Amino acid sequence: MRKFLLALTLLSLAATSEAFAQQQSRGGTAEEQKACSRDVQKFCRPVIDQGDFTILACLKENRAKISTACDQVLKNNGQ
Repeated sequence: MRKFLLALTLLSLAATSEAFAQQQSRGGTAEEQKACSRDVQKFCRPVIDQGDFTILACLKENRAKISTACDQVLKNNGQ
């Protein structure tokens, strides 16, 4: 279930960038999922069941605390 929610989160990131969406499979790459999975669990666990846009907002709210790798995933997807 957690992997599915993370995939949905990364899918929403992909939807924000047409070029990215055309290049990547649904849910982002395995590397992107891995880059943000710990941050989602650490900072966004309370909202994990509230949808991918809520998780994305949570990651953005915690941007100063998330890992460099996850921050780069957000940047690469226009967030």
